[in-house]
Amino acid sequence: MKAEDSRAPAPRRAVRLEKIEVVVNPRSGNVSEAAPDQLRADLKARGIRANLHIVGAQPFGAMLDAVFEARPDLIIVLAGDGTVRAVAARAGADGPLIAPLPGGTMNMLPKAVYGVTDWRQALKLALDDGEERRIAGGVVDGEPFFCATILGAPALWAPAREALREKNFSLGLTRARRALRRTFAGRLRYRLGRSELRQAEALVVITPLISRAMEADEGLEAAIMTTADASEAFRLAAMAVFSDWRNDDSVETQVIRRAHAWARSPIPAILDGETIHLSTYADIRFLPVGFRALAPVAAPVAELET
Repeated sequence: MKAEDSRAPAPRRAVRLEKIEVVVNPRSGNVSEAAPDQLRADLKARGIRANLHIVGAQPFGAMLDAVFEARPDLIIVLAGDGTVRAVAARAGADGPLIAPLPGGTMNMLPKAVYGVTDWRQALKLALDDGEERRIAGGVVDGEPFFCATILGAPALWAPAREALREKNFSLGLTRARRALRRTFAGRLRYRLGRSELRQAEALVVITPLISRAMEADEGLEAAIMTTADASEAFRLAAMAVFSDWRNDDSVETQVIRRAHAWARSPIPAILDGETIHLSTYADIRFLPVGFRALAPVAAPVAELET
């Protein structure tokens, strides 16, 4: 008998939304200067009053403290991937509901929760059809992620692509050259669970939110990239996040709850679209409930442009 899908829709329950805080970053990739006023107007048209916080108006940590000290039922976030991940991570399993609206360049978490849409459509989905949806995730080096993390030199290609999308060709070329220099300077060593120590060009760890291999929140899906071409490694790593790539000979996958990675220098990584550098050693583990989203229970999975 097939195991019951723990992500299957459940009977709809009323969600309390009496106190709402809003976080907006007008400097994010796809947020206009008019967005704060538009968002405030959209909420007012629904009879919703909310406190609005603008990223950059005060130190980010102080702003987050004010948002959470208000003890809201819901936090609406219209910002880039880094801000969205920071708010969701701060909320955790026991914090307020989060509505992550697409305001950045990659928008990994918003796309995974609401599908491919603009922020106003995502807001409508959240407020009209939203329920409490528990989002499983993972933790790497103490940093939570809710869609995927890409570890290894292919992660360096993301800043180059972002610069090119913004038509900053000089910066894009500089970042691409840097990625080429580092891509195969040293391979990533990793261990999945208690398996033997191995090497690869990149390790991609995917959460149940976007995995097409898992029917329940049972762990993380690890994808190992063994291609010998720099651009192909990044393409496969990006495809691993949202597309069907499992027939590619350069990719092997495994469901895990724990993994470890090592490198001779700090490990470049992408966490839910945000590029960071980890230490030379990274511990990765499954997080059964990362945060609670206000979203349709069966939202469509988005396709990432590669």
